Amino acid sequence: MTALTRVLDRFKVPGDLWGGFASMLVALPASVGFGVTVYSAISPQYAVFGALAGILGATALGLIAPTFGGTDRLISAPCAPAAAVLSAFAIELVHQGTAPASIVLLLTVMGMLTGMIQMFIGFMGAGRLIKYIPYTVVSGYLSGVGLIIVGSQIPHFVGASSDLHWWRALTSPETWDGRSLIVGGATVGAAFVALRGKRTIPATIVGILAGLLAYVLLARNDPTMRTLENNPLVLGALGATGEGYLQTITSRWTDIGELRLSQIAALLGSALTLAALLSIDTLKTCVVIDQMTRTRHEPNRELLAQGLANIASSAVGGMPGAGTMGATMVNLSSGAQTRVSGVIEGVLALLAALLLSQFIAWVPVATLAGILIVVGLRMIDTKPLRFLESRATVFDFAVVLVVVACALTVGLIAASATGVALSILLFVREQVGGSVVRHKTFVSQRSSTWYRPEDEMRLIAQQGDRAVIFELQGSLFFGTTYELYTLLEPELKTRDYVILDLRRVQSVDITAANMLGNARDLLRERGKLLLLSHVREQLPNGRNLREFLIQTGLIEPDVPVPALLGAQAPEPQGTVRVFKDLPAAIEWVEDRIVSQIVRPQDSQAALTLQEMQMFKDHRDDTMADLEASLQQRSFKAGETIYAIGDQVPELFLIRSGEVRITAPIAASRQVHHIATYGRGDFFGGMSFLDELARSENAIAQTDIELFALSLEQYVRLSENHKKLSLLLMTAISRTLAQRLRHADGERTLLHA
Repeated sequence: MTALTRVLDRFKVPGDLWGGFASMLVALPASVGFGVTVYSAISPQYAVFGALAGILGATALGLIAPTFGGTDRLISAPCAPAAAVLSAFAIELVHQGTAPASIVLLLTVMGMLTGMIQMFIGFMGAGRLIKYIPYTVVSGYLSGVGLIIVGSQIPHFVGASSDLHWWRALTSPETWDGRSLIVGGATVGAAFVALRGKRTIPATIVGILAGLLAYVLLARNDPTMRTLENNPLVLGALGATGEGYLQTITSRWTDIGELRLSQIAALLGSALTLAALLSIDTLKTCVVIDQMTRTRHEPNRELLAQGLANIASSAVGGMPGAGTMGATMVNLSSGAQTRVSGVIEGVLALLAALLLSQFIAWVPVATLAGILIVVGLRMIDTKPLRFLESRATVFDFAVVLVVVACALTVGLIAASATGVALSILLFVREQVGGSVVRHKTFVSQRSSTWYRPEDEMRLIAQQGDRAVIFELQGSLFFGTTYELYTLLEPELKTRDYVILDLRRVQSVDITAANMLGNARDLLRERGKLLLLSHVREQLPNGRNLREFLIQTGLIEPDVPVPALLGAQAPEPQGTVRVFKDLPAAIEWVEDRIVSQIVRPQDSQAALTLQEMQMFKDHRDDTMADLEASLQQRSFKAGETIYAIGDQVPELFLIRSGEVRITAPIAASRQVHHIATYGRGDFFGGMSFLDELARSENAIAQTDIELFALSLEQYVRLSENHKKLSLLLMTAISRTLAQRLRHADGERTLLHA
């Protein structure tokens, strides 16, 4: 099945038919105007060829782009950026003394090169990159092109010679033709009135009809306006089926074969500029369609189709173009549903040119100039004026202003490059202005996922300020390096451990890596350590952070992989420690702080009930009754004690070993480490109290010995030993309250 067959299979009548017809009424006159703009820059005698180039461009683009493209409702036709670049190129060649026939030939080759570059961009998958051009650049570019279009049409609007510069024509009333002013003024006025109305008829059509009516009324009293010969006020005969035009196209192809490679290479810069502008114009229109229809376009496929259409259009002497906003919006509002509406627009453009060529010949030049002035004025983006209302955005307005100024004085490619460069500088400025330190805390204020005995917690609270924690965010690059080192330097000189959490870091450059190396060296001189957590293997920019830090010499290449897994990993060499996450780094520091607490030699032996912290200072006979209600259980390392969804409400007291509590992260295969409990602690209290299903997994991290108390056994115990049951519940509640208080304190600290 061919591409055209697939398109026809989706044909939606009557929406596509009316949409194609309405968009043709908008696109065809504008295409003719754009063609005249370009070719009249060569010589007034070439205006007719310009009109034909616009017609053929609207036809070729209308037929080919939607057939092979992937965006429904998109209308492709000659457009303002193409007219601006090509007319500027033609004017430059005229000033260089290039022969008119050679200029036409070079315009053809340039259009074909533009299409080839667009196809290459689409083939390489670079279409998605165009959407990253900053809004300030796009806004300034659109306004600059709009002003260029308005300026180029002023001589035609006032009836002056097209050789005059727009400023000269505007300031020389003696060169004006009152008839052109009346016709052009009627066109512009009617178009703007139509834009403010309900838009039952497109404003472009209303403006053209008003201009034609004004011309007819003037022609009643002026015989020179009723003839096509030597009448500078109208387009003149198009000759769409004349042998002269066909012969010109044929001879043009013959002449192309005689072009030197150096001449073609000289066109590449302008063709690249035009390809970029047309691609931006197309994809910008596609994005608007997506927003209005809740669809998604395929940028690379669309660029391939647009490039192919521009090659075909230029090959037959037509204007290159792009997906146009005005005609597309008319198409959409007229009920179009599929790409067939674009094909219909191309067919109707050709039929209108063939059947109505005599009518088009009488279209006043001032009318087309008026329409293009309206289009140019509407392209001027006034939204950036709001940027002046705030000091925070005044620099963004300056970028727009510089882009417009460069477009008017230097060129569009220079304007785009300047705008992107200034936007990058503004981005760097914003990054430098924001802090890369999200939080600064101490281990005494934070805790790992390890729930420790009270004596250890007291010691950590007393000495936890030996370790400072910096949670970093954003981009660590040359613009933020100085600020970060300024914050780190005092801590590097006084703390035993400096922890840098890289979880929220988006990118790291070589300057930042070198600064971290300096921080490591300063700690090394004091015999202290730098700890890094969340050293990911893939940052948002695609860089492998761990590999990058090894290449820059910050961490050793032979750091064992277990060192990335947590605090229980083997000790790596050097003065930098690398941990999977921040709790693992904090746990590692906590272990070193509490290592000064002397434990009995049998500290790993299984505890009796009376030896547990929560039951100290209670009578032995009471504990004997409680112990009689408990079951002793043992698990090997790695075995599951309970899993998510288990319904058995039990409380577990740890006699020896360690248990790890985990839960899966929602909508992810990753597992979150919630807590680790050790000898003398308990777990499973929440389900024991509320009798709901387990919401986490409990896995033995080492061989473990447990006391297990089921809810059923507790109820029996409470019937006979009310004081004992109250004692047990009080101990559980007190411990849970301490954990909750600590968690609330940390949460408040993190949100400060």
